[in-house]
Amino acid sequence: MQGLRFAFGPFVLNAEAGTLLRQEIPVAVGHRGLLLLAAFARRPNEVLTKSDLMEAAWPGAVVEEGNLTVQIALLRKLLGPAPDGHEWIATVPRVGYRFIAEVETIGGLQKRPLSLPGKPSIAVLPFANVSNEPEQESFADGLTEDLITDLSRISGLFVIARNSAFAYKGKAMDVRGIAQDLGVRYLLEGSARRVAGRVRINAQLVDAVSGDHLWAERFDRSLEDIFAVQDEVTGKIVEALLGRLRAPPPRNRPKNLEAHDLCVRARKLIDDSPQTAREAHLMLTRAVSLDPEYAEAYRWLAMNHWMGWVHWGEPMEPTRSLAMELARKAVALDPNDAGCRWVLANLLAYERSFAEADAEFAKAIELDPNEADTWATLSDISVLAGRVEEGLEQIRKGFRLNPFPASWYYLTLGQAQYAAGEYEAAVETLRRDETYRTSSRRFLAASLAQLGRLDEARAEVELFLVSNPHFTIRHWATTEPFRDATTLEHFVDGYRKAGLPE
Repeated sequence: MQGLRFAFGPFVLNAEAGTLLRQEIPVAVGHRGLLLLAAFARRPNEVLTKSDLMEAAWPGAVVEEGNLTVQIALLRKLLGPAPDGHEWIATVPRVGYRFIAEVETIGGLQKRPLSLPGKPSIAVLPFANVSNEPEQESFADGLTEDLITDLSRISGLFVIARNSAFAYKGKAMDVRGIAQDLGVRYLLEGSARRVAGRVRINAQLVDAVSGDHLWAERFDRSLEDIFAVQDEVTGKIVEALLGRLRAPPPRNRPKNLEAHDLCVRARKLIDDSPQTAREAHLMLTRAVSLDPEYAEAYRWLAMNHWMGWVHWGEPMEPTRSLAMELARKAVALDPNDAGCRWVLANLLAYERSFAEADAEFAKAIELDPNEADTWATLSDISVLAGRVEEGLEQIRKGFRLNPFPASWYYLTLGQAQYAAGEYEAAVETLRRDETYRTSSRRFLAASLAQLGRLDEARAEVELFLVSNPHFTIRHWATTEPFRDATTLEHFVDGYRKAGLPE
């Protein structure tokens, strides 16, 4: 994986890998200096305010301005004079600093083209809301997500995950370019409008290689028939791609459309912050009250409780017990839903009911081998069980199905790379813009510590503890679902070297 690089004078800065070379020789520069230099390189010859730079080097932390002054002085000393004899970093009195350089951006992130899978591959692009009413956005999004779910449960298809499909929401791009980005041959696109108790949907299936339209149809039905329309669209696509109708196991459909809309809106909020998680909780609780037999609402409510316990510092009990109760309820209501199964499997692993967790993961994959989140979650559990190579393969499968995933995929990959002793790769993964968040810093700190980069490791620990002030290695080791003592000791060793509290 090649990170974004900036070349200026005799220097090449790899912002993601965290390296600075002078005529191909590594330069020893601290983590704060690297962050400041990256901020300068992204905006050469512009005036950056002190607040801009302090946020770049100490994101989310409150620090004194003197810290910035010290880091700028260290950078000037390290870089030396520019070719014209002047300093690279000029002071703009009472405002900030300016990086005086001609900066060349080299390549950017070069992704290898994704080869087409051995079976028909498809992405469902977000259906356009053509009503011009923002409140109908969740209806169009829900239609898209349901079609992705329905198609992914067809074992003869390869289906791109929701997160990656929605990366193109509202963007005008050539279908061929999208298909190449995602590594698929076929795209489903369309539009939706809900008006006066009716739903109007246009859908078309495109072969991105030939440019041919394989199927297109317009639906004008009663709103009550929306799920029948989804089933019909799914059937038409399967018939076009596989040459025959193949129905997946029946799904637990919501009986209340308001509950469905609430669920669509809530699941976008769950892992953003404690504030949005609370908002999601209210939406999902309302959805359950409107439709007490709606399995997916219980599934996401269980996930929201689990996130509150693991990431937002809520008390372990009764949060964990509530999450388990809700997940079991979801599976009981819809035993054919792979999403409900993997959420339950993950919770069971944290309860150390490992045999039952393994069985639920296996069932989830049997029901839906295209469910990328299953593979990514299973990777985390496999690594902690000491099956590191399996974990690496599982997270790679997750990335293939979801090329533009949520940030926790990168955290999971970084954890697996650390467990495999691939510390340089872990640092590169965990310093990506998509990954770099508080919860990932403990793995980044451990990786840096194992490489002997202790100053950088301790800087990451400092940032991690700002948002996790009660973290201790002992408590973490007892709450994570480790099954392998050697793997646990490897993580503990990295944490101790980085300076995380015992």
